[in-house]
Amino acid sequence: MGRLPESDALQVLIDNALARTAPGRIVWVALSGGLDSSLLLTLTVAACRRHSRPLKALHVHHGLQHAADAFEAHCRQLCANIDVPLVVERVRVELDSGLGLEAAARQARYAAFARHVRPGEALWLAQHRDDQAETFLLAALRGSGVRGLAAMPANREWQGVQLERPLLACSRAMLETAARQLGLTWIEDPTNSDDSLERNFLRSRVLPLLQSRWPHAAEALARSAAHAAATDAVTDELAALDLSALGGDPACLPVALLMGLSVARQRLLVRYACQQLALPTPPERRLATLLEQLEARRDAQVRVVWNTAEARIWRDRLYLLSNQPGVPARWQIEWNGQSLVTTPWGRVGITLEPQGGSAATLRLTGRQGGERLHVARRGTRDLKRLLQEADLSPWVRERVVVAWHQDEPVAALVPEGDWIVVAEGWRARHTGLGSG
Repeated sequence: MGRLPESDALQVLIDNALARTAPGRIVWVALSGGLDSSLLLTLTVAACRRHSRPLKALHVHHGLQHAADAFEAHCRQLCANIDVPLVVERVRVELDSGLGLEAAARQARYAAFARHVRPGEALWLAQHRDDQAETFLLAALRGSGVRGLAAMPANREWQGVQLERPLLACSRAMLETAARQLGLTWIEDPTNSDDSLERNFLRSRVLPLLQSRWPHAAEALARSAAHAAATDAVTDELAALDLSALGGDPACLPVALLMGLSVARQRLLVRYACQQLALPTPPERRLATLLEQLEARRDAQVRVVWNTAEARIWRDRLYLLSNQPGVPARWQIEWNGQSLVTTPWGRVGITLEPQGGSAATLRLTGRQGGERLHVARRGTRDLKRLLQEADLSPWVRERVVVAWHQDEPVAALVPEGDWIVVAEGWRARHTGLGSG
């Protein structure tokens, strides 16, 4: 079969994406079995063979519908026909995660990608211009900011992996024409007709209506997404400059300097700092609540929580960190003082034993309040005061574990093992194993 104009145009896009991939690194194509990914893999095979690049396909079996096995069978047959190694990953989608079906399936899919695609390698996805238009509309309907409206980038780094979408500028109609001209077969997803799913509703109901009035609607929406992406890049540059001016540590921002910025730049900087720390960015209302509390009294216990992250204001600094709840109220375990001890927040490599004596049976609990330790050369001291003197932050104090011998507290430690105080007559030693 001779080369066709559609194939020629698409092949240029494939070659350009391949040129951005380091030689010798594996190119992985995410293969669902549908039209888009089947075409992408077919075109990529030709390019990789011309340029002597290693290629693999990865199919994620979600197990959510009866057609899932047919998708897998198609992927196996396609890869056998074009001699491409195929990896099939069966995943369990957490339907009770609260994310919704589409988001939960995406989460499971990307977790599968992360298990197989190594840092330095490339992962190619088959989204196209119509997908981009849908993503833009979904973001707009959810009230997303500039980053959400930027929709999907054509290429970016993801967990050390080079993520590429070579077909993002192409319409779905163009891809279907090319696939038919190349004689390809594919599996149609039966859930595509389910209008209860948001994306399907946009695809089957909304976009056709828009295009009946504005024929280039999908192209225009995709172009708007590109404009949003350019704006997002500029705001990131501004936030990076502000972060540098505030000391450069995204986890710890001086409140006074932060308040010297406009509210808009404060919002940008907090979100940027969260992204640098791989923390979820705060929803709009949570972020507004946080910024409103920047002027709280110095002794105020400011804590704003969202998803798996939280913000704390302490000693005129704003701390951004993963959510760290305290020790459960009724938690306690017995410990011989020698073995690796497992706390609610990880394993700690510490030994604790009487001086000049053998190992003793200990009981570990969270802080109860009122604990007092007899500390060598310092007398009996209140544990609360000892924690304050150690300059531990409030969220670290909430995670302190107390060791009891019989009914007397003999030590207190932070679960990560970074700090420990022991009573007179006892000795502690870090084993170097740390937490995990």
